[in-house]
Amino acid sequence: MVRTPLTPEERLRGERLGALLRAARGERSMAAVAASAGISAETLRKIETGRAPTPAFFTVAALAGALGLSMDEILGRCAAEPVAASAPARSAVPAAVPLIA
Repeated sequence: MVRTPLTPEERLRGERLGALLRAARGERSMAAVAASAGISAETLRKIETGRAPTPAFFTVAALAGALGLSMDEILGRCAAEPVAASAPARSAVPAAVPLIA
């Protein structure tokens, strides 16, 4: 399978994510944080250095949990444009679809 090349924005977002994770990790070892997140130290190394600029959602979520970060914080710090805190939330479910309780 051929992977489409990343855009400059995607690469920049990956660099921001790596820098944020490195800063949040602080003095903790890469191996300890990776084990806590349930990923390999090599995967964390690739994300932190930008060699894996688009990690899977669940990988990012696991790292967020291991590092005490919220997904909102990660999005706000890594998005191409700052995400406004006062922006109205959009529902993932269209209004016409009734919710089943």
